[in-house]
Amino acid sequence: MAQFTQLTSRVIPLPNRNVDTDQIIPARFLKVTDKAGMGAALFSDWRYNTDGSPKPDFVLNRAEHQGVQILLAGDNFGCGSSREHAPWALTGWGIHAVISTSFADIFRNNALKNGLLPIIVDAETHQSLFDLIEEVPEAEMTIDLASQSVALPDGATLGFPIDSFSKKCLLNGVDQLGYILSHAAQIEAYEAA
Repeated sequence: MAQFTQLTSRVIPLPNRNVDTDQIIPARFLKVTDKAGMGAALFSDWRYNTDGSPKPDFVLNRAEHQGVQILLAGDNFGCGSSREHAPWALTGWGIHAVISTSFADIFRNNALKNGLLPIIVDAETHQSLFDLIEEVPEAEMTIDLASQSVALPDGATLGFPIDSFSKKCLLNGVDQLGYILSHAAQIEAYEAA
């Protein structure tokens, strides 16, 4: 898993509420157990026409959003089934943080285990961020995980919650298994004793 410390990026606005994991990555793409290529299927039914051509009006297909790493999503993002492929698809496309008012618990946990930072903000802040991006589409934000803050273009900062274990794993670029393996020497010493 890639280390997450600080990220500066423009923002992709996706105000849709209750975006479920089947919309993030449709079930027909769940036959794989490898993350490779998942980004191409992100929001597939929204991004592509039936003939496979990109829908030019979909937000991820717009030229100005290529390479953008922060998604500003509507309320209750990631609801639905418990597919780990959803954060795989988001990170595979290049998104490393999602800001919303709420996330489905399973999606949030899967995101944290796969290097995707879910950031929760209150409803008023959420709306002000959408307003900012509408007014200044090229605005950049800086997410600093160590301080649990998002720096806005006007110099204001927003705090966000994250549990200490997930924060430690992201800062060190390890998943749960990687964290356990980092203590292999102590585990072996305990077993030997």
